[in-house]
Amino acid sequence: MPLPLIFILLTVMIDAMGVGLILPVMPDLIREVRGGGLSDAALWGGVLATGFAAMQFLFGPVLGGLSDRFGRRPVLLLALVVMTVDYGVMALAGSIWLLLIGRLVGGITAATHATASAYMADISPAQDRAARFGLIGAAFGAGFVLGPLMGGILGEYGTRSPFWAAAVLAAGNAALGWRVLRETLPQTQRRRFDWRRANPLGALHALGRLPGIGRMLLVYFIYHVGFAAYPAVWAYFGVERFGWSPTMIGLSLGLFGIQMALVQGALIGPVLRRLGARGTVIIGHVFALAAFAALTLLSSGTWALIMIPLAALAGVIPPALQGIMSARVSADAQGELHGALSSSTALAMIISPLTMTAVFAYFTAPGAALYLPGAPFLLALLLTCGGLVIFASRPTPTSQSKPKLD
Repeated sequence: MPLPLIFILLTVMIDAMGVGLILPVMPDLIREVRGGGLSDAALWGGVLATGFAAMQFLFGPVLGGLSDRFGRRPVLLLALVVMTVDYGVMALAGSIWLLLIGRLVGGITAATHATASAYMADISPAQDRAARFGLIGAAFGAGFVLGPLMGGILGEYGTRSPFWAAAVLAAGNAALGWRVLRETLPQTQRRRFDWRRANPLGALHALGRLPGIGRMLLVYFIYHVGFAAYPAVWAYFGVERFGWSPTMIGLSLGLFGIQMALVQGALIGPVLRRLGARGTVIIGHVFALAAFAALTLLSSGTWALIMIPLAALAGVIPPALQGIMSARVSADAQGELHGALSSSTALAMIISPLTMTAVFAYFTAPGAALYLPGAPFLLALLLTCGGLVIFASRPTPTSQSKPKLD
């Protein structure tokens, strides 16, 4: 495999690891720098997660536009250098505000997915692009799994260890990129940076103009808001409910990531062939409802681990919904549709952490009228139930015309 290709895949993987790597230590780290109890730590954890997601959402198009203006190489390398410094600052941070600034900067530097994809397109023959974009997806998935696992193991050596490890990874990849990465965008093909093209809300304008699929887009958004309860509160929930260590939290999150990869990579095809897209969406909601109901009331960590495969089975919902929506949109509107879906997912990841951690904090705070650490999963259950009702309220046509957007 060419070294520039390895660099791109490592960059995407490190970006994906940025979220999961620190999740296992966040409950202890926030209490270490701020004091207070776990409920207060969860609130701040929601703020940090939302800040990271918001910066990725806002700056993904910006970095992509800058790479069209100045080239892919400087954008990718500068992002890695700043990421290295940022992780070092967070490893030394002694206040919650410095941690917040670090997460905001980290979200910006991790928003290079579009630039990495553009570089991959530059270096790949047309017939190889689809397969190589698949490699990017695999690298992202690997980072999502490896991040929590590494963070959980390193967390046993102190709350700052995962940050130093992330800094070393980013620095090493930056050094590799400096040696092997050549610029792929000629001066003659560069274009002026335009803030209108870098508007991350542009794709959302399509939501109201895609005929016949508004209901599906709403279900898609609701699913992601509810499902994001797992990364948003899992670490705090595990500590409060089961007394889990950072290693146990990291292992459980890694197990969840592996199960999701298996469901979406291997199981989705047979399920779709057997049940069809509509049936797959419905059965996925049933699994999600069962998992959320169980986690709301569980007091056994062993049973929580047993529930992970059941929760992962709900991962059949997004690809099935995407298939339904894609079938209802003309070929020249597919990019617009998937841009809207990406924006929808990003907004869900901004909204959910604040909401879910606030619910957790309210129901676990000292003197709470009702002590219920699983309350965020109850909220996720209610949202998922609403999504299922919306989806099932009208039959999904099996053969639809593909309207052309203006």
